[in-house]
Amino acid sequence: MRHIDKVYIDGQFVTPHGTQTADLHNPSTEEKIGTVRLGDIEDAQAAIAAAKRAFPAFSRTTKAERIEMLKTLSSVVSARIPELTEAMATEYGAPQTFTRFAIPHAATTFLDMAKALQSYDFDRQSGQTRVRMQPIGVVAAITPWNSNIGFIASKLATSIAAGTTIVIKPSEMSAIQTQALLECLHEAGLPKGVFNVVNGLGDVVGAEFSRHPDVAKVTFTGSTRVGKEILRAGAESLKRVTLELGGKGPNIILDDADLDTVIPTVLRMGFMNSGQACVAGTRILAPAQRMEDILMRLKMSAAQFKAGDPADPQVMVGPMVSQKQYDRVQSYIDVGLQEGAALLTGGLGRPQGLNKGWFTQPTIFFNVNNEMRIAREEIFGPVLSVIAYHDEEEAIAIANDTPYGLQSYLHGTDMAHMQSLAERLDTGRVVINGAPHDPAAPFGGFKQSGIGREYGVFGLEAYLEAKAILA
Repeated sequence: MRHIDKVYIDGQFVTPHGTQTADLHNPSTEEKIGTVRLGDIEDAQAAIAAAKRAFPAFSRTTKAERIEMLKTLSSVVSARIPELTEAMATEYGAPQTFTRFAIPHAATTFLDMAKALQSYDFDRQSGQTRVRMQPIGVVAAITPWNSNIGFIASKLATSIAAGTTIVIKPSEMSAIQTQALLECLHEAGLPKGVFNVVNGLGDVVGAEFSRHPDVAKVTFTGSTRVGKEILRAGAESLKRVTLELGGKGPNIILDDADLDTVIPTVLRMGFMNSGQACVAGTRILAPAQRMEDILMRLKMSAAQFKAGDPADPQVMVGPMVSQKQYDRVQSYIDVGLQEGAALLTGGLGRPQGLNKGWFTQPTIFFNVNNEMRIAREEIFGPVLSVIAYHDEEEAIAIANDTPYGLQSYLHGTDMAHMQSLAERLDTGRVVINGAPHDPAAPFGGFKQSGIGREYGVFGLEAYLEAKAILA
């Protein structure tokens, strides 16, 4: 049983002023595995004050100094990958197919940002004017539970590179993962107050970060609903915001696709991170003339996506993070049935052989139209919808007919043609044939999937302000 009873403020672990606690669970067993003591408004304010004190000196550090800090952060996180992996598997239930990417990625994100920083010029010329890109001020980061370690690392890396100081509110459901990461980060020996982390509720600590006048910018990853609340809260002080929000990604199988290759990729993109991913390709758009063959292959391939204990290396879909999330996903499966969609595989209840844990059957609906709730609303679980299209114009229209616009997928054989189609998709990223993540590429959404971009130079500049110096 773990009891997380400290927050991290001004370079040290301290007992929070807040006294409320929350239980921590293993979603694979439903057992309580610990508690976390939650910070309150006073803790949030103390973190902001520490970051504000540290900002003047840290904002004047050199690029070379910050690159060394990023390299050190990467080193300390890399040294504890097994421990971080275990924490994520236990507290979140992430399968090894995800942790094998997510935890090393958290370590390398510091090196990726160091690389971007190395070639970045903070001074440039515009006409006769010198333009200086300077750190924006204190940044507040609010991160979700579906990749807690990675989100903290990426936002911290950007803050260090920009020369800003940061306060972070991670999900209170991820406190064991946060503690393991904080112990790594503390070893890096960064100046006091450069980063501060307060476990707490969104409507308490997150809300204070979002409205406090000494916070210049908020970066948030999470739901569209909460993103709108943060935007409203920051309006009074005109905070800069980066919001990476929900998604309902189109996963388009083109008519020329080699199905032997494409079908497993389509399912990987849909079921990634147990379906608990904003970038998941949950709407499978398939040519009507090939539908029978595609459905047969989807059903056969889906049988390989085993759900179960993340300790099993064959498992590709872990549990939902909580009882609440399990109930939400189950309710959407029921909605799909009520709306008249047909089940290709999966359905209500746990997978066969599992009698405990918040496990959902990997589920695929067909005979779905784009007006159904299962095709329009973000489910955040391993539930996919197959939608037929008759020509590419209709496919593009269906793909773009959504309030979201985060990430979409194209699968086919004609690369030049797919490049052309990608330009017509209203999403922040288009992934062709399952291409891997590129840490230098901007990441963020169109429409209600967010505001602003993260990663690489695009992410770095979101933490900077342009100052024109005319002489």
